Amino acid sequence: MTTPVRVPFPVVDEVSRHCLQEEEPETVHIEVHLPGPVDQTRLRKAFTEALHRHPRILMREARGPWYRRRYEWELTAEPDVEVVTFAPAGPRALQDARTRALTEAPPLSMSPPIRLEVVDSVLFLTINHTALDGPACLRILATAAELYGGTDNSPAAPPTRPAAPPQQAPDIPTAWSPPARVAPGTPDPSPGNGMLVTELPLPHRPKGSPYTVNDQLMVTTALTIAHWNREHGALPHSRLRSSGGTPIRPLRITMPVDDRPRDTTMPIGNGTRLVEVPFLPSELDVTDMPALLQRTATRTRALKSLPRPQLGHGAALLTAPWAPVAARAALTRALRRAAAPWTSTTLLSNIGRIPYPLDFGEETGRAHAVWFSAPARMPRGLTVTTASTAGRLHLALRWSRALLSHGDGAHLRDLFEHYLHTTEVSP
Repeated sequence: MTTPVRVPFPVVDEVSRHCLQEEEPETVHIEVHLPGPVDQTRLRKAFTEALHRHPRILMREARGPWYRRRYEWELTAEPDVEVVTFAPAGPRALQDARTRALTEAPPLSMSPPIRLEVVDSVLFLTINHTALDGPACLRILATAAELYGGTDNSPAAPPTRPAAPPQQAPDIPTAWSPPARVAPGTPDPSPGNGMLVTELPLPHRPKGSPYTVNDQLMVTTALTIAHWNREHGALPHSRLRSSGGTPIRPLRITMPVDDRPRDTTMPIGNGTRLVEVPFLPSELDVTDMPALLQRTATRTRALKSLPRPQLGHGAALLTAPWAPVAARAALTRALRRAAAPWTSTTLLSNIGRIPYPLDFGEETGRAHAVWFSAPARMPRGLTVTTASTAGRLHLALRWSRALLSHGDGAHLRDLFEHYLHTTEVSP
């Protein structure tokens, strides 16, 4: 009998594994809307074959004694479970599928740690984020689309932009200054995450602009939270003091950066690195939107160009096998609690233009809407995820119910739409 191949958990996977919480599962949800019906047999066959085309996804957490020094992934030749399921149609079918994507994480003990649920012509891909991220699983879905429909689903070439030399980002607040938190709204008594998805026009950007749509989304997110916090009695700035002498904190927005290729050689796993984009005290009192967009573009380019491990230098030390995983897990959780005040204000994950056609052939058609959502565990309590498909912006707001309610999410969506429009600077 062949011994299964084992792969030690990378840094990101191990830190996530140490900090799992049942009440707020670490799931990523991808929701793909197709114009035509999906054939059950063909989709099961195509998705299973796609898993074999990217065998790194066929894995489960290997069992081991309490004193083991590492968690390990065990690669499997076949799935342990039926990955593709079909839910009955009904008036709440879509909402129920979204809820399951937030509350029921695929188990790490079964290969693969994802599931694909189909409701009418909508695909819901739910991912255990300890094992995999959204872009990697989108690659799997693109392969499945090609196998299902027989059409080419190669990625489009990324947009070409003039290379900018590495530079020190100007006027960045010190990392020792704790950032602002998203002000509490009306907490929901039920645990876990809530989510709202919406479709918006892509923001206009004059030809030749020195900033990107991602910079517009970053500014929009910052202005949205600043407005929300002002409404709820909390201001977003630092280095200033309110009239009562209370320190006023900066906004700091985490932005995932993914440098992997999008073709079939794309490494499957958690492959993004995180950078934090700060906003200075006076910047969010907008009097000159073009200047704010330009400063944000300069800052994000500089931060993305700096070499940095995925979770920073400290995480590599925590995940070195100097002690059993049980001991390091306890230490990691304690340090995470201690560092909570320095956790960024929110996370903006902009997938950008979906690089694949996601064309399932003549009968089922090409995706016309794709939403992603990222976990929103406290202390952030709110994540913003965007993608563009068919010339439209698809926005998902996801929040911890310990912080916000569905009504709060609807208000934040309205604020986001308003401020996105303000970034549309006329030529």
